[in-house]
Amino acid sequence: MDEMRLQPVRNVALLSNSGAGKTSLAEALLYASGAIPTLGSVLRGTTVSDFEPEEFHHHCSTSTSLLQFTWNQTAITLVDSPGASSLLGESLAALRAVDAVIIVLTAGAGVRTELARLWSRVKEFELPCLVFVNGMDKEGASLDAALDVCRTQLERPPIPMTLPIRSGATFDSVMDVLDETLIRSGDSSPKVERAAIPTEMEQALKHARKQLIEAVAESDEGLLNRYLEQGGISRDQLVQGLRSDILTRQFLPLYTGSALRHVGIWSLLNAIVTLLPSPAERMAIHPAAGRHPESGQPCERKGSVEEPFSGLVFKTIIDPFVGRLSYCRALSGTIHADSTALNGTRHVREKLGHFYTILGKKHVAISSVQAGEIVAIGKLKDTQTGDTLCHESAPICYPGLGLPRPVLSFAIEAKSKSEIDKVSLGLHKLIEEDPTLEFVRNQETKDMVLSGMGQLHLDLALEKLRRKFGAEVTLHTPKVPYRETIKTASQAQGKYKKQTGGHGQYGDCWLEISPLARGEGFVFEHRVVGGAVPRNFIPAIEKGVVEAMQEGGLSGFPVVDVRVAVYDGSFHTVDSSEMAFKIAGSMAFKKAMEAGHPVLLEPLMLVEIDTPTDTVGAVMGDINARRGRIVSVNADGHTEQIKALVPLAELLKYAPALTAMTGGRGSYAMEFSRYEEVPRELAGKIVEEHNVERHAVAAH
Repeated sequence: MDEMRLQPVRNVALLSNSGAGKTSLAEALLYASGAIPTLGSVLRGTTVSDFEPEEFHHHCSTSTSLLQFTWNQTAITLVDSPGASSLLGESLAALRAVDAVIIVLTAGAGVRTELARLWSRVKEFELPCLVFVNGMDKEGASLDAALDVCRTQLERPPIPMTLPIRSGATFDSVMDVLDETLIRSGDSSPKVERAAIPTEMEQALKHARKQLIEAVAESDEGLLNRYLEQGGISRDQLVQGLRSDILTRQFLPLYTGSALRHVGIWSLLNAIVTLLPSPAERMAIHPAAGRHPESGQPCERKGSVEEPFSGLVFKTIIDPFVGRLSYCRALSGTIHADSTALNGTRHVREKLGHFYTILGKKHVAISSVQAGEIVAIGKLKDTQTGDTLCHESAPICYPGLGLPRPVLSFAIEAKSKSEIDKVSLGLHKLIEEDPTLEFVRNQETKDMVLSGMGQLHLDLALEKLRRKFGAEVTLHTPKVPYRETIKTASQAQGKYKKQTGGHGQYGDCWLEISPLARGEGFVFEHRVVGGAVPRNFIPAIEKGVVEAMQEGGLSGFPVVDVRVAVYDGSFHTVDSSEMAFKIAGSMAFKKAMEAGHPVLLEPLMLVEIDTPTDTVGAVMGDINARRGRIVSVNADGHTEQIKALVPLAELLKYAPALTAMTGGRGSYAMEFSRYEEVPRELAGKIVEEHNVERHAVAAH
């Protein structure tokens, strides 16, 4: 497919809510272009872009796929990403690789949270956009409703580019406003039939075309004058004006049809080629900005093939049989397969493997890649998702992908001890594929904790773990990392005396412990005077205290926020040792803790919740019920952002609760804020539960 290099290029992402028919639309575009011989089905598992076993099982896209084909002498790369909210990271990463997007709306439905979040990023990146309203064959589907969604929820004026035509219960045609023709198609053949506009539809077409011409003319003073003077503008002028307005995001050209019935696809395919910008056109306005990896100085690339090579890796696929594939958007220059490049992010040289163009799971090797193209690179050793590849003589590092942090965590346990290493290795490989997953071993609770963007996200990760790496795990709610501290100052003696046949062991110290302000940690002070305890034994006492702090007396949680002072003691010239004073220090600390009115602390999280205005009352009420405190509420268009401080223990199962309250339209992110004392009525119950668990583990 090296001949693609001689053709114009279009890189386009398909974005939608889950279930809007995005993958079906991608299939219809491939079918209309002749890239595939038959129209596949999501339900039957026969689409080109959904080919993973998990996608067959869940009947939805679970991973970004590339669909590369040609139409009208133009090389098109469609990037089909999942629409589910918990897989949002895939779509956010894909936006860094494309020059335009197609928003897929469902006729009769609005914009849910996942698409609203994507739309916010589309606006941030200033990406040109087309809208395709799918499902116009369904009963009750309304063009006016779709136009209203664009105006109110996407907040940009829509311009109808095709008008749906029904003939009784049949929907097989659209009127193309730009070409002033009726286009009839069906799912039995990719070919379309052009026909004259029916008399009864002429007035609707005339009105739509006038609306289009006026919208284009109003954005260009020269076109406006020509339109006012001559009463019209030529088709070429209209197309040029449209291209300019789409590039500068003046309005939303809106296409209608049905992906399943293969209606309206031909007009959209032509629009991708005719109206959307090439990589060079877009980068002329928005150069790729980065920094020099060593000096940190700003630098940029304008997308020219004459510039030094640079590219951004926006997705990684690791397969036990195929190996590693890295999806890379070339932002400047040209480079050949099997060359050496610099990883500007990690400051290492990288040997590039073979280059491939991709159509779903089909790979075709090519010899080189140049600015504007998207390829898969085989067997990169050190390069991760979000890294920059560049020419060694002209290094550059582009910003990372800016992916969201996980919000839902589970403790995982291998089905057998022999599989622990297999689980750990497999999860680290999956995280290389999907950086929105996180996996840590909590040294305190001993849990292996897997975190993701939602329940579906974690379910898919475990399905892949089982399929790709043969590792089985069970899920548990993760433990909350509580802490212990004291309320009042106290003193205690620790005296360790042991006589054996030879030298004995003797250590004696008096400690005073007092509470510190929350978050201050641990302070150790030496106040001994008169040599009651030799100075060389003081570090041993501190070491004994630090070890004792790892398990507090209430329920074995670490102790924090205490000041410990050693102020007296005694020693034996023969039997005293560092070990004896270490044990004495530990004994004294434990006794002093008991006398200092110990209390339990819990982690408090700062939570930012985005919720539609109509559910903000329910969300705030739920936060209060979770012992949370509202910090602020700010309106942002049709959503409200609530900031609140909430105990982590109340958030372990918050993701499904928020989904239920908001109908899937809400989202949240959280980060650790500080520790606070657990209310007395809850502390006793928590301590009792943990003590029962500790005793059970000890007995086992």
